[in-house]
Amino acid sequence: MNKYYKQKQIIARVDKKGNVIGKVEKWEAHRKGILHRGLSIALVYKDSYILQHRKHPAFDGVYDLTSSSHQLFIKNKLQDTVECAIIALKREWDIKDKDLIGKPKNLGFVYYKAKDKKSIYTEHEVCDMLVVKIKRIPTPNFDFAYGFSLVTKDELLNKKSGVYESLSPWTIKAIEENLI
Repeated sequence: MNKYYKQKQIIARVDKKGNVIGKVEKWEAHRKGILHRGLSIALVYKDSYILQHRKHPAFDGVYDLTSSSHQLFIKNKLQDTVECAIIALKREWDIKDKDLIGKPKNLGFVYYKAKDKKSIYTEHEVCDMLVVKIKRIPTPNFDFAYGFSLVTKDELLNKKSGVYESLSPWTIKAIEENLI
């Protein structure tokens, strides 16, 4: 398992509206299905979304909107969502600010709960959904991804495209709520 996933990380425990009500260790939250805050950031290159073929202890093998992570408590302060998204893109795709066209935009959040059929983990999140355009197609860090795909918005939204049924539950929820 990737050493990043073995790190002890403290994330925000939240209510269904996203209000922080406490702190919880990341893997405890996923083992027990505790509601917490997370984020997903979609990269758009020209007219295509970059989907990450996720390599992760939870929801391994699903297609994710480029990168997903959690805002962490650092020195007792919760990370800013956009700052956290930029850090995740650097870690998982080696993307730098100069590769982005503008700043990531927060489109809103989705609430969902989903049990991973292949692991002991449950995602129970208020998940901020962000998007940013990118100047070049990045190469994934294969510690975090099996690979990636480029898909148009029509392919992403089409339930019969073959892509839709392989998407992460948070991406499907964002599509259902018209955040993508």
